[in-house]
Amino acid sequence: MVISGLATTPVSGGDWLHGRERQVTSGPTNHVLTNANVWSHDGRWIYFDVRSDAAGAAFDGQRIERVEVSSGHTQTMFHASRGAYVGVVTAAPHTDMIVFIHGPEDPSEDWKYSAWHRRGVLVDAELPLTAVSLDARDLTPPYTPGALRGGSHVHTFSPDGSWIAFTYEDHVLAEADRDQPHELNQREVGVSVPADFLPSESVVVNSTHPRNHDGTYFSVLVSRTHDEPRAGSDEICRACEDAWIGRDGYLRSDGRRQRRAIAFQGEVIAADGRHFNEVYVVDMPNDLTRPGDQPLEGTPTTRPYPPRGVVQRRLTNTGGRKFPGIQGPRHWLRSSPDGDRIACLMKDDAGVVQIWTVSPRSGELQQLSHNSHDIASAFTWSPDGQWITHVMDTSVCVTSTSTGETYRLTPVCPEAVAPRPEACVFSPAGDQIAYVRRVANTDASGKSQAYNQVFILTLSTDIE
Repeated sequence: MVISGLATTPVSGGDWLHGRERQVTSGPTNHVLTNANVWSHDGRWIYFDVRSDAAGAAFDGQRIERVEVSSGHTQTMFHASRGAYVGVVTAAPHTDMIVFIHGPEDPSEDWKYSAWHRRGVLVDAELPLTAVSLDARDLTPPYTPGALRGGSHVHTFSPDGSWIAFTYEDHVLAEADRDQPHELNQREVGVSVPADFLPSESVVVNSTHPRNHDGTYFSVLVSRTHDEPRAGSDEICRACEDAWIGRDGYLRSDGRRQRRAIAFQGEVIAADGRHFNEVYVVDMPNDLTRPGDQPLEGTPTTRPYPPRGVVQRRLTNTGGRKFPGIQGPRHWLRSSPDGDRIACLMKDDAGVVQIWTVSPRSGELQQLSHNSHDIASAFTWSPDGQWITHVMDTSVCVTSTSTGETYRLTPVCPEAVAPRPEACVFSPAGDQIAYVRRVANTDASGKSQAYNQVFILTLSTDIE
């Protein structure tokens, strides 16, 4: 397999491929890309937020923006007010909707931004500056089915655009009286489905708490964690870094298609007491509104519980490897478009971070890349499933998903200006890759400071 018009010498040969790189943002602003789904569905725009630090660790941006790839023209999609901050924007696959994190308005000492004090909001890019709440919040018992009790984070549309996945932490349990027995607040994975099946076409909650609010989607948790996982078991104490599986799910071992499934990283405790993350999957029914063994909405002392029919499975069991568990830079699992493989990063026996893939059916784990340098970023698949793009050795690279060979698309460069690790994202057509570099900006006084700028690499033709 080749990228048409580009030399095809693998990284191990020392050469690099000559794509056309172009900076598309500028100015004294940090532009922060989410790890996937940053392109508009037509490939015309790239969405980003504007936090103050390069990695986006400080959640202090007030704007969601987009840049037109062809012109470099930027537009503000949303501007937060009343002391709130926004960030981590992703786009729908077929419409002009975007979704992102919104922190608290009018933050106070007892309700300021945190993992359990945030929500998802939706904006139609054709109607910018107006947001509606994705998830409802109800902090007063008895809680409302379909409403959350804390904060949602890193929202991603399902491939058909109808559902939205997120990670979650729970205010009720995070702030519970430590002297009273209760389950712990833990990172979980959840899903929101449109609430248009309800009479009000939204999840309506009472106003008994000033931070309660309605939501346009019905939200549930789909992962199941334990306060104290049994050592050596499949129980987990954290679920995170999730990904939708396949454009249309995946084929099960019995030949039936599982249309709704999410892969995620689950934190296990090995028999020897070590903690590390393994690959898990949740298979979901079409109806997420039916409660399982415990209430969807949770209780004052227990976490919200997954709906009936949700099945959580462990896929990998790497405790016997020299370097067990998921390794490398922070990354989200990513599924091949056909749903047959889930990609993650693990170390090989030499301690080098490589791309590995696992089957959602059998859990069979295979090493894909065999490089001498670590994979150094989050990654995405090309739309045709033939390539994975990522950063390695200060270059933007692609790895063939059939041969495992890695090809360098940009030259080796100083670390200070290397592509950043947070995002390396194929466009919907597969002919461009978006990422971020630090670029010096000199102000009128002559002072120079580096800022995140969005770059694109244009491949000479479509990926074949």
